Amino acid sequence: MPTSQNPGGNTPADASRRRFLGTAGVTTAGAVVAPMMVNNAPAAQPTLPPAAGSAITNKAEDLARETSVDAGQALTTNQGVKIADNQNTLKAGLRGPSLLEDQLFREKMTSFDHERIPERVVHARGAAAHGVFETYGSLAHLTKANFLAVGGKKTPVFVRFSTVAGSRGSADTARDVRGFAVKFYTDEGNHDLVGNNIPVFFIQDAIKFPDLVHAAKPEADREIPQASTAHDTFWDFISLMPESTHMVMWIMSDRAIPRSYQMMEGFGVHTFRMINAHGTSRFVKFHWKPLKGVHGLAWDEAQKLGGKDPDFHRRDLADAIAAKDFPQWELGLQVIEESDADRFGFDLLDATKLIPEELVPVQPVGKLTLNRNPDNYFAETEQVAFHTGNLVPGIDVTDDPLLQGRMFSYVDTQLTRLGGPNFHEIPINRPICPFHNLQRDGFHRQTIAKGRVNYEPSSIDVPPIQEVPAARGGFSSYPEPVSGVKLRHRSETFADHYSQATLFWQSQTKVEQQHIIEALQFELGKVTVPAVRLRMLSNLVNVDRDLAAKVAEVLGVPVPAASPRVGNKRYAPSPALSMIARGNPKAIVGRKIAILATDGVDGAGLQVVKAELTKAGAVVKVLAPHLGTLRSAGGGSVSVDELIVTMPSVVFDAVFIPGGGASVTALKAYGNAVHFVSEAYKHSKAIGALGEGRELLAAAGVLGTMPASSTAAGVSTASDAAALARTFISDIAVHRHWERATKAMPA
Repeated sequence: MPTSQNPGGNTPADASRRRFLGTAGVTTAGAVVAPMMVNNAPAAQPTLPPAAGSAITNKAEDLARETSVDAGQALTTNQGVKIADNQNTLKAGLRGPSLLEDQLFREKMTSFDHERIPERVVHARGAAAHGVFETYGSLAHLTKANFLAVGGKKTPVFVRFSTVAGSRGSADTARDVRGFAVKFYTDEGNHDLVGNNIPVFFIQDAIKFPDLVHAAKPEADREIPQASTAHDTFWDFISLMPESTHMVMWIMSDRAIPRSYQMMEGFGVHTFRMINAHGTSRFVKFHWKPLKGVHGLAWDEAQKLGGKDPDFHRRDLADAIAAKDFPQWELGLQVIEESDADRFGFDLLDATKLIPEELVPVQPVGKLTLNRNPDNYFAETEQVAFHTGNLVPGIDVTDDPLLQGRMFSYVDTQLTRLGGPNFHEIPINRPICPFHNLQRDGFHRQTIAKGRVNYEPSSIDVPPIQEVPAARGGFSSYPEPVSGVKLRHRSETFADHYSQATLFWQSQTKVEQQHIIEALQFELGKVTVPAVRLRMLSNLVNVDRDLAAKVAEVLGVPVPAASPRVGNKRYAPSPALSMIARGNPKAIVGRKIAILATDGVDGAGLQVVKAELTKAGAVVKVLAPHLGTLRSAGGGSVSVDELIVTMPSVVFDAVFIPGGGASVTALKAYGNAVHFVSEAYKHSKAIGALGEGRELLAAAGVLGTMPASSTAAGVSTASDAAALARTFISDIAVHRHWERATKAMPA
């Protein structure tokens, strides 16, 4: 069974990954964990934490208490009164005016008028899923956080993916950073890891965050463009902020147009601390590594998907989970001893920098599996509230000035977005462990707190509510020594803005570098202020002069002098920063394959190839000019899944054209089919043709006359269905055949 379909089991790969833990990785699943105590007596436990390694149902059970099913029930008001007529307002006479006393209408319309809440300022467009995180072994030598310190422990999670700049109604496939936020419902309280699919950020200090977002959002006078950075204000700001140059290289790469949420990495971005039970602190960087590999879209494809299927990423995620092809990631750690913090030549607290994996390898420590779709988008995906300050004992923040600002901003924004201070009581945000404090009242308060004491300390309640010492599980901040005078200044260790941008550029393959060049040509070509274009080119000269020259050529200007710079650290290229050079799993599980056919198709050949693709884990759809069934050349029939006109090539990963003279002749005369093949070829996708199917490839301009059995640049043809299926599957597993010269393709 493929790993992606084995969410709870242990694979041979899992066993091998445990070995990195060495003697420190002795599993402690059998250890006795002391219950939380209040006044030397066990605290009330309405929801018991699971035993290590047991199945996790707690969050699902917790949410089930709030879940209702309306189907088949009597229609009532919010007060429980049964409604006899939901079709008409109450009127004075058959043709008379509606009456103000119509309480049924007022309740229904008032609810409708107030359905919307403010959308997130950033990360408004999102999709989410429930799942489970399981540790490979004990990390007690690194952290006292229970969900990591116990080997084999399973913790329920809720994960939200998002774009950053666009509104809720924008398209999934815009060129943008993607949010990757994970809420762990641990036995010790909620822990949030709120990251992105890019390991660095635009700015170093949180005071610049409002400026960054204002510049990236639609321009203030006309509120355009939506979900796009290709405009004057963004590049004006970026060109004046050299610290953004490293991040610019990432968002101009294919990392900013991922093929799927399932196929993108996640990063904590900042440097955090882990503290073990002995009080030893180490710095740590968090990584999420997708088990399906890291893949991107073609830029032209991403643009077309924005119009043809703007919900592409959220649909892909939900469909995969519904099909039990559960998305999976490994959690990896880069661990740095505090004594080694200064050996990298840059400041670990600078969010515009990363630690190359060749310098500090990423250690896999656990597996995240998403296995359940939300029941209600608003109640769960929209109302979930993440916060970088949601920390459990054993994990703490650092003095990163961007992270410090996020610690304030996340709570502040939830107060407005979710209507007050009690957003933690919304079911999706509620922890699975008991929580007790003396915070009271406010909008949307749900807990009914008994007693007259709402302060601490108190002698009236016996036993009183009590603090929990750190030695017994209470949270305490790491006692880091601090000193200094108050000042507004940036550390000189943050001053090198270009060396890691060059590292990223030099780590890309030639194909990926060309995509970055084309993205910069497109974005800066949309800028109307010449001074902004020239200033940005001056920054690019510091990254790579050849890069700047190729962008300048299309902009019709000479290469300007380099902008001032500090530092010129040299890095060896890092293959881990390239989606192509890093290598990816050669599997096609979850890939979507289109079969183009119509009446007269070679049904036998079609079924052979379809069966092999399905066995390999692909999702196969038969597309035709009409719905229903197709008459096979052999006298049988083939069921049609979708219309060619409603399912464009951009939503598929590969295309197969079966034989059958009548079918191929009809498809050659059908413009949508010809365009489908031509467009798929332009987007570097695998294409397979059986027998006469080669004629449609020729009609689409994909190839001239080819031998009966051949393959070139991911286009495979054959007369034998079984042989073709094997080659075709191998071509699909490559993901993209970027070596094609496709600029002349009209699609």
